[in-house]
Amino acid sequence: PFLRLLEAQLQDQRREYEEEVEALKNQVEAMKEEMEKQQQAFLQTLQLSPEAQVEFGLQQEITRLTNENLDLKELLEKLEKNEKKLKKQLKIYMKKVQDFEASQAVVPAERRRHERNMQVAVQRKEKDFQGMLEYYKEDEPLLIRNLIT
Repeated sequence: PFLRLLEAQLQDQRREYEEEVEALKNQVEAMKEEMEKQQQAFLQTLQLSPEAQVEFGLQQEITRLTNENLDLKELLEKLEKNEKKLKKQLKIYMKKVQDFEASQAVVPAERRRHERNMQVAVQRKEKDFQGMLEYYKEDEPLLIRNLIT
């Protein structure tokens, strides 16, 4: 069984290797064809007059820039779609955060007072405490009374 597993893995690797080699051969052939086309174009331009060579060069550059422009437009469209998707996700997450904050704000007032009283008690135990204290305006008399006592 172990040898069969190894043999199957070896065959899979060999198949992948052969496919990769075939793809590379096709790529080399395509490059050869492109190179031959460029050589033919180059030889033709050498036979042209200087003015025609300049015009041909300009046509080639225009073609190249047009293709590059189309590629950039395609990339821009992809980026815009991605931006819309991310904005939708951001809205969803912002809604979840707002819902969560709203649910936290509904905590009963007694529980909040109890938590603040505990915080005040803890702060009294710390002798060197320096800093700011956050409190609700409605609890100001309670806070003042606790600070005085």
